[in-house]
Amino acid sequence: MTALKFSGPVLPDGESREMYVVDGAITYEKQAGADTAASGWIVPGLVDAHCHLGLDDDGAISDEETEQQAIDDRDAGALLIRDCGSAADTAWIHDREDLPRLIRAGRHIARTKRYIRNYAHEVEPVDLPAYVAQEAQRGDGWVKLVGDWISRETGDLAPSFPAETFAEAIRVAHEHGAKVTAHCFGNAVLPGLIEAGIDCIEHGTGLTQDLIEQMAAQQVALVPTVMQLDKFPMYAEAGATKFPDYAATMTDLFARRTDTIMAAHEAGVRLYAGSDGGGVSRHGNLPGEVIAMHGIGLSAEAALGAASWRAREWLGWNSGLDEGDPADFVVYPSNPLDDLGVLREPSAIVLRGKIVS
Repeated sequence: MTALKFSGPVLPDGESREMYVVDGAITYEKQAGADTAASGWIVPGLVDAHCHLGLDDDGAISDEETEQQAIDDRDAGALLIRDCGSAADTAWIHDREDLPRLIRAGRHIARTKRYIRNYAHEVEPVDLPAYVAQEAQRGDGWVKLVGDWISRETGDLAPSFPAETFAEAIRVAHEHGAKVTAHCFGNAVLPGLIEAGIDCIEHGTGLTQDLIEQMAAQQVALVPTVMQLDKFPMYAEAGATKFPDYAATMTDLFARRTDTIMAAHEAGVRLYAGSDGGGVSRHGNLPGEVIAMHGIGLSAEAALGAASWRAREWLGWNSGLDEGDPADFVVYPSNPLDDLGVLREPSAIVLRGKIVS
């Protein structure tokens, strides 16, 4: 196979290097006859840690539509995706070398009539552990729970299941070798989940300082989906007439979102970037999430690391681009740490050793 040559500073350390790709892997040994395929700033493949392939507003979509979602994400530099729940079976993506590497969480698991229609397995508490075991076996090492959602009985956000049921579900997932993450907007559901040893929290707008400190101590990750949080005023307005308490809660969570996320970051909670692509959010906008994370106060290095080298390490992949590592990386015309906007303008995207965009 003909070697490809890439040159330029390699993040995260920024050392200028000549890097070669041979048989899908990286080498720094000079390869005779290799011409430079691209030069610029080289970044380990981006990671979308909260994405939904195979899903739109109404539930599962066709394989053809899912393929286009994956291409949109790939062409934005997302070469590794942690899919946080989908009504579609997307396991076939594993067989496509031109599509991003995919870590599936199976299908969302929610309380009966307490989530978006056609998205989740909707179950009662007695059945939650069995469904968790099922999705742990179907997925790629993660299970996605709907931690809270609006309750028509209370008219506000409320935990989907009792704390003891969540605890049993987490125990079962871990017993089956899977990690657990949960959609959490409000506060009430968080203490039980964190105490039970959950591995990750999605959104996390209801976090308080004591819970943040507990998350940091237990190394519970947070994927804040900053762009998604900007939709809270829309959710509040939509529910204001019928559910005024819910509207007030969402308004308050929105007002505190930046302080909450920055408090978690400053306390040492590991933050990762997730676009929430799928359903109400478009695919291919991971750069927008990185920019949004920087916009609320994270340094450019922290925001980009949350979508690249740190996220890759968290999910069990190579954090850097060392000898023998998989050749998954993006080349940019200038240093993204100087201007994250360049993430929208990649010069070359290399996946499994091939230039795909």
